[in-house]
Amino acid sequence: MKFIKSVIQEMKAVTWPNATETRRDTSTVVGTSILFAIYFALADFVILALLKAFVF
Repeated sequence: MKFIKSVIQEMKAVTWPNATETRRDTSTVVGTSILFAIYFALADFVILALLKAFVF
């Protein structure tokens, strides 16, 4: 029971993000994910082109 009470007490002390902060953070994660996807797609394309040119 002591554990549950301490968890409840800690959860009351948490400051939750508002809608604007949540939207900003979500758009940052989505944007970063898209940039990484583009980077890795280009890297894959370049590596594949180099392998085809010199190995296969």
